[in-house]
Amino acid sequence: MYKRILFPTDGSEITAKALTSALALAKLCGAQIAVLAVKEPFPYSAISEMQPVPPQEFYDAQERLAAARVQTATDAAKAAGVAVQGHTVEALHPWEAILDHAKTQGCDLIVMASHGRRGVSALLLGSETQKVLTHSTLPVLVVR
Repeated sequence: MYKRILFPTDGSEITAKALTSALALAKLCGAQIAVLAVKEPFPYSAISEMQPVPPQEFYDAQERLAAARVQTATDAAKAAGVAVQGHTVEALHPWEAILDHAKTQGCDLIVMASHGRRGVSALLLGSETQKVLTHSTLPVLVVR
């Protein structure tokens, strides 16, 4: 059925729940998992030369966080006996990075979490999951 499943992670508790579903589905289908963590780009300010955190320190911290998120998911996949690869990418819009990565990795399914925000909070915060659903040509399994 599915051969390669993309699992984007932000390290949240709900994402851990989605990982359980992604791994169960991968085992059932004999699929591989591609884990992805998206790093934020450095927030350049046109107003001031003073930055609260030096760029390299920011990049290093983002890489450490993203790598730890990927490592957690890849360790779980290996423990479950699922073939896995982990990646980190930098992107201004995580939903675009998720869709691009799914394409470049040859994924045929995306399994991701939804925080289930509704009303004003959903409107103000936006939803990366909603944007992936709107723009994806691949099937997307949303776990709440």
